[in-house]
Amino acid sequence: MNIALIAHDKKKEVMVRFAIAYQRILREHTLYATGTTGSRIHEATGLSIHRFRSGPLGGDQQIGALLADNQMDCILFFRDPLTSQPHEPDILALLRLADVHNVPVATNLAGAEVMIRSIDKGGFSWREVVRQKEEENQG
Repeated sequence: MNIALIAHDKKKEVMVRFAIAYQRILREHTLYATGTTGSRIHEATGLSIHRFRSGPLGGDQQIGALLADNQMDCILFFRDPLTSQPHEPDILALLRLADVHNVPVATNLAGAEVMIRSIDKGGFSWREVVRQKEEENQG
C-alpha cells in the first residue's frame, strides 16, 4: 500500500512518535511524506520514505497528484486545527481529491491508530480492487 504521512508543525512530534510506535507495520508499505515530516520520521525510525517538498512549497499538491492518478491508498494527516495555515487552499484541495477518489484520510492520532490497525489486519485489500478497476478503465 502507498501511505502518505503529513503533519503540521505543531503535530510533527506526534507523527514521529506514531511512526516509531507503528514502524513494524509502516515498514511493510511504501511511504510518502512532505518535506520536514518525512525527514524527521526517517531520522527517528530509519524507514524508507519518498519525500516531497514541504506542504506550503507544493508537497501537498505533489501528494494530490498521486491521488489523482489513483496511486495513494490512504493519508495520515495530523492537522493542527488551532493554527491558521497559509497554504489552507492546498490542504483543502488535497482533502477534496481524497474524497473524490475514495481514499481514506485520518486527520488526528485517534483516526490514524484505527486506520493503521486496519491496514495491519488486511482491512484495505479493497484498495487493490479499486486500483485494478481504474487501470482497466484507462487501458
